Amino acid sequence: MANPSGGSLGWHGSIERNATLLLVLSLIVVTIGGIVEIAPLFYLENTIEKVKGMRPYSPLELAGRNIYVREGCYVCHSQMIRPFRDEVERYGHYSLAAESMYDHPFQWGSKRTGPDLARVGGRYSNDWHLEHLKDPRSVVPESIMPPYSFLASRELDLSNASGHLAANRSVGVPYTDEMIAAAEADAKAQAGAEGDPASVTGRYPKAVVANFDGDPRVTEMDALIAYLQMLGTLVDFSAYKPEENLR
Repeated sequence: MANPSGGSLGWHGSIERNATLLLVLSLIVVTIGGIVEIAPLFYLENTIEKVKGMRPYSPLELAGRNIYVREGCYVCHSQMIRPFRDEVERYGHYSLAAESMYDHPFQWGSKRTGPDLARVGGRYSNDWHLEHLKDPRSVVPESIMPPYSFLASRELDLSNASGHLAANRSVGVPYTDEMIAAAEADAKAQAGAEGDPASVTGRYPKAVVANFDGDPRVTEMDALIAYLQMLGTLVDFSAYKPEENLR
């Protein structure tokens, strides 16, 4: 029988028995691999496929997203449909990277206690969402979700709505000066409190405009439902063709 430490592979055994040499060579291999993977990214204008229909969140939707994160909704609900048949048949078209391009942070999630919400927009009425958030078991008897009725009594703080958009622009979200200046007015108009709804849909196509909870004030409930109602609605997948969006 051949000596396992001899022959053409003898050097391999020597490396494995020398911890310092093994560590140094491992670091060299990892460094070379990292450079090969990372360096090209500095020369690419964008690593995300551009998709028609994607836009930044409206001020009300953005505020609703903050409430969604604040209340820990992402702990039980993912927002990423994997490209598997069972997921696509249940939730809809698999998620695209572009759908999360304006998320800071993204809400993909890693656990589902409740269903995925990537395509929940438009599946249920505003009234359904309102009742579900107030008393989940009134519409889903087996639900273990806690109630969020208190959101309907909390008036949404819009004092720094413009600053919120400006902060997102600083990390790459393409909010214009016009959008930032009109942030508070657009939030109120989208919630049906005051203002011109057409100005909201003009700046944010497909934004759902409604008095979501029946309260004349703009509440946190309005913001959260507005956010939920836009999820997955921006891309028209009936006309989506990957090869066209890559051009």
